[in-house]
Amino acid sequence: IPPARAGEGTEAHGEMDDSSKEALMEEAPPRYTESPRLPCIPHELKSLLLMVVLVVVALVVVNVTFLLLGLHLSESHAETVLRMTIHGLDGEGTPQHLAMSKKERTGTFAVRDGLNASATVVYDYSKLLVGYRSWRHRACYITRVDKDNFPGLDAVTETFRRRQDEDVGDKAVPLADRSILGTTINILCSAVPVFWA
Repeated sequence: IPPARAGEGTEAHGEMDDSSKEALMEEAPPRYTESPRLPCIPHELKSLLLMVVLVVVALVVVNVTFLLLGLHLSESHAETVLRMTIHGLDGEGTPQHLAMSKKERTGTFAVRDGLNASATVVYDYSKLLVGYRSWRHRACYITRVDKDNFPGLDAVTETFRRRQDEDVGDKAVPLADRSILGTTINILCSAVPVFWA
């Protein structure tokens, strides 16, 4: 193979350069944009930040839970101040269940009415009324009481039972204006007629 002349080699090389330049000029070069970089945070610091966030979220959940529980307890405490069972002397007699509402100023007793029935007696201290409803009969009875002399539960129950056992007949007229009754007695007697005893 004869040695190439100096001019031929450069000429061939020059032709190649021109064609490759034209090919490159026709196509635009791809544009590369730099992706945004997060600041370099060590792995230990990431773990610590994650733990701090989880602890804060847990504390917020616990605090909200206790606040809601406290609200519920204070609400039920304001509604029913006292709920207890009262036994007779030396544990004799039928136990009496009492619920007192400070807001309504009432005392509610569940008492027995015969062998297999119960009745509810409500002392309304703000309206000076006592209400009675036996679950065996379709009527409620109320009576006014003296501010300084509230009758005992046994006396009230006996009075209402006697009145209930009497033949009401046509001569008894149910109470027409229930606005004189307190909220508790109104709820107790909402579905039945109310009579004076």
